[in-house]
Amino acid sequence: MLNSITSLFKQLLEGEDLAHQGGTDSNLAIACLLCEVAGADYQIDEKERLAKLDLLRRLLGLDEQEAKALLTRSESQVKKSASLYDFTSQLRALSQETRIELIKAMWEVAHADGEIDPLEDAVIRKTAELLYVDHSEFIRAKLTVTGDKT
Repeated sequence: MLNSITSLFKQLLEGEDLAHQGGTDSNLAIACLLCEVAGADYQIDEKERLAKLDLLRRLLGLDEQEAKALLTRSESQVKKSASLYDFTSQLRALSQETRIELIKAMWEVAHADGEIDPLEDAVIRKTAELLYVDHSEFIRAKLTVTGDKT
C-alpha cells in the first residue's frame, strides 16, 4: 500500500498523466462503446450481438475468435465502468475520420434490430460529444445507417 502511494506521488511530481492509469487499450474502448449502445435499452438482441462482432472484425481487422474474446472482455469492462468518459478519453487521439466511423458503427449496432431506442440515441449522442464529432457528422452517420433521406 505504501509503495503504491509513493509511486503515485512520484508520478505526480514527474508530471505524468494519471488520467490514463489503469485504462484500457483503444480496441477494448471501441468494443466497450459498442456494448454500451447495445445495452442502453436493456435488451441486447441477437442481431445486435452479431452486429458488434461483425463491426469489431471489420473496424479492427480481427478474426472471429479475437473479436469474440474482445467482446467478452468489453462486456465485463462495461459492467465496471462509471461513465462513457472511461472509454472516450482514450479515443480522442484517433483521427476525425476514425471517430466518425466509430459513431457510424454505433448507429449500426443500435439499428441492427430495426429500430433505434431513445436511450441508444442518447448514448451515441453523448459519445459523439465526448469525441468532439460535429453534430452534422453525427446526423450524417445516422442517416447513412438508417437510410433516411429526410
